[in-house]
Amino acid sequence: MIDDELDHLVEKLDLAQKVRLLAGATVWRTHAEPAIGLRAMLSSDGPVGVRGEGWDERNTSPTLPSPTALAATWDEDLVERLGALLAAEARRKGVHILLAPTLNLHRSALGGRHFECFSEDPLLTGRIGAAYIRGVQSGGVAATAKHFTANDSETDRMTVDVRVDEQALHELYLAPFEEAVNAGAWVIMSGYNAVNGTTMSESPLLADPLKERWGFDGIVISDWGGVRSTLASAQAAQDLAMPGPNAYWGDALLAAVRSGEVPESAIDDKVRRILRLAERVGALDPGGNDTPDNPADGEHRALAPRGPGSHPRTSDPDAALLRQAVAAGCVLLRNEGALLPLDPANLRRVAVIGPNAAAIRIQGGGSAGVYPDSVVSPLDGIRDALCGTAEVAYAPGVSTTDLPTPLETANARNPRTGEPGLLVRILDAHGVEIHAEHRLTGRLLEPTVVESAATVEVRTLLNPAISGDWRLAVAGWGRVTLEADGRTLLDEEIPRDTDDPATVHLHPPYRTTHLALTAQTPVELVARRQLAPDTGRATVLAADPPRLDDDRELAAAADLARTCDVAIVVIGTTEEIESEGRDRTSLALPGRQNDLVTTVAAANPRTIVIVNSGGPIAMPWHTQIPALLLTWFPGQQAGHGLADILLGATEPGGRLPTTWNDSPITTTTPTAGTLDYTESLNIGYRAWLHRPDPPTYWFGHGLGYTTWSYESITADTPLTIRVRLRNTGPRPGRELVQLYLSHPGPTISRPHRWLAAYAPATADPGECTEVVLRLTARSYQHWSPVHHSWQTDPGPYVVLAGPSAGTLPLTTTITPPVG
Repeated sequence: MIDDELDHLVEKLDLAQKVRLLAGATVWRTHAEPAIGLRAMLSSDGPVGVRGEGWDERNTSPTLPSPTALAATWDEDLVERLGALLAAEARRKGVHILLAPTLNLHRSALGGRHFECFSEDPLLTGRIGAAYIRGVQSGGVAATAKHFTANDSETDRMTVDVRVDEQALHELYLAPFEEAVNAGAWVIMSGYNAVNGTTMSESPLLADPLKERWGFDGIVISDWGGVRSTLASAQAAQDLAMPGPNAYWGDALLAAVRSGEVPESAIDDKVRRILRLAERVGALDPGGNDTPDNPADGEHRALAPRGPGSHPRTSDPDAALLRQAVAAGCVLLRNEGALLPLDPANLRRVAVIGPNAAAIRIQGGGSAGVYPDSVVSPLDGIRDALCGTAEVAYAPGVSTTDLPTPLETANARNPRTGEPGLLVRILDAHGVEIHAEHRLTGRLLEPTVVESAATVEVRTLLNPAISGDWRLAVAGWGRVTLEADGRTLLDEEIPRDTDDPATVHLHPPYRTTHLALTAQTPVELVARRQLAPDTGRATVLAADPPRLDDDRELAAAADLARTCDVAIVVIGTTEEIESEGRDRTSLALPGRQNDLVTTVAAANPRTIVIVNSGGPIAMPWHTQIPALLLTWFPGQQAGHGLADILLGATEPGGRLPTTWNDSPITTTTPTAGTLDYTESLNIGYRAWLHRPDPPTYWFGHGLGYTTWSYESITADTPLTIRVRLRNTGPRPGRELVQLYLSHPGPTISRPHRWLAAYAPATADPGECTEVVLRLTARSYQHWSPVHHSWQTDPGPYVVLAGPSAGTLPLTTTITPPVG
């Protein structure tokens, strides 16, 4: 639809109608306007799946590997295909706007939400993010590049003021968003944070460079609750305030326009952009009469949630793609003595050890969470792959978390129906049931609430697997109670003490108690929380058996490892460590997982360690074990993809998108509300290049199952570089060739070197291959704070090629044109 047609639609609306369109109608929906054929648009969190409207574990989604794993593939074609899979799921659920991808950088290893971001490098982040956007939008669903901009940590995230110099702002933190605009992104989300004194929903950066210099023609949507003013945000290039209703952009904005404080032309531009988005996602039909809030066409009609006992919906091709993505993102950090891949013919008994082996984390915590169709654990995947070949034995080894475990279908029954799961009742102020439903988990973030609801009650029959002192827990804001067989165990008032929506709606505080239970003797548990304004609905009922004795379990794991041909230890982080709303305080693993690794490695020299985390962890033992594999948060096909790598069905395709080291070198803690990016351009590998000591593993590092020799580098032009390399190993393989630039003695501050291009190479054993790496004029440029524009320094540039930022065996020089 051309602008003239959009202008005509805007002219049909009076001021009140126009202002109404600029704030959400509900938490997830925009307003419809029947007068011009505008339907409501539904948004949904991503990025690893499409949750749909609200939180309901019965409404599942195919679940991708985390964005860190996607960036570790360095494979834009694969990421684009995964984006298209998400678009199909969004259309199935009636979703028009997917609130992903996150283009913020891994500025500090302590960032608690890095699993949702791609990498520490702006080029890699921009290119992988652009591929994700192209894939999602190829299906007629809007992708949302977020959180604009410099929103790289979680501490004080609602109010922190990031102070960053102009050059670093443009070269690092704005660059991925510019790439998103170049890829045709339809939506940009402004962040909660301020940059250089101005909160992002009011920032001049939304106008320039975003809309003016870059030519972005989509909408700027706020982060949820991010519009916190009337005049300043409306006068800025902020277009849509979510969620709704919004007190600042309702009647207050209407009055501001009528008084002349906000020009109506600014409102018209915002409305025009919203209509353009609606046309792109199929929610605008000026000639039609059907304008319900739910889309009328079948392609966008959401399906009803599936109940218990239903089968996974992921199709075989989608499952195969998700399985491929697991292997493509796994990074092999060490492989001494070529322990991997394992030969199934030489295996009789395999030890699989660690709590994450049986219950792997497939995603990080927070608003990005989705409910997977099903999850294949590493233990299940390895057992399936070795079925009929080798025995696979399991030991948990240690405990890793103190967080209570919500009840689930495996250990709870609905007392009303006897089905696996829980009974959720909604009660009025007199305690009368006004709604009831069967649920599959004790973690209920949005239980169905109807008019006159006063209390959420969660009731279930817990069947203890073992006897002992069980820990029982309930979570929620306001008054919470917990009963066991009619006896009150907890009764407490929990005041809300935060404005962070992720905490309010997703992480209410727990209250715990203990109760002696007998194995196979069911007990009826009843948790209740009273509903109050601005406290969300989240209600959790949890139960944990007596805690493992770590000394005993460590000894049992070592005993198992001694009796096996190989020991596979899966370690990782927990939701307390990696989650939206908080940063990490250290990179140490929780619990005694370091002891687990060293104990098992001492018992069996053929030990493989698999790291299940979204970002870097400290690995003080990494040189003591022969094989170290990083699997990130690998999505629902985790176990199958991992088994494919371990047994050699495919190579580990990943290369590090972030430098790994045992300790961070950049803080995330503000001082008096301000977080100074004093390191300027030098984050990640750029920072490590200025230090005398190398990191544990360089950005770009990763091994395959063959070896490579880098033989020559040739510059055809400043924008075309050829690298010749040879597969010197025993099997076909794939290598990721990385190209970096350096500019000795520049007239302005530059990193020691920076990533400029990358491309994959494939070859058979002994075969040579040539890779063509293509640069752009921007590859050589820096942002000049003097000219406020991109400039190219004169003189020669050093071009370096190799397999990581720390290993670059090939060099040449080139002098690009200046201008």
